Amino acid sequence: MGDRVKIPKNAIIPDAKLTRYLLLRRSRDDKSKFLAQAGFSLENPEALLLALKQITLLNEAIEDRSDEFGT
Repeated sequence: MGDRVKIPKNAIIPDAKLTRYLLLRRSRDDKSKFLAQAGFSLENPEALLLALKQITLLNEAIEDRSDEFGT
């Protein structure tokens, strides 16, 4: 299991991470269907960004991997 880290308040979440990874429907490892259940979609990526930033204020993250979309 990875190390626990506090996500900095000024962490940058690239738009592409939202619109070309998390919210983009994929045939494999699709996260968009799960996020759509909470009301997040490609039509409102700023809502997901705001929610992620709020979560980072209160929680630690566990780094588990890095790929072409980041860590």
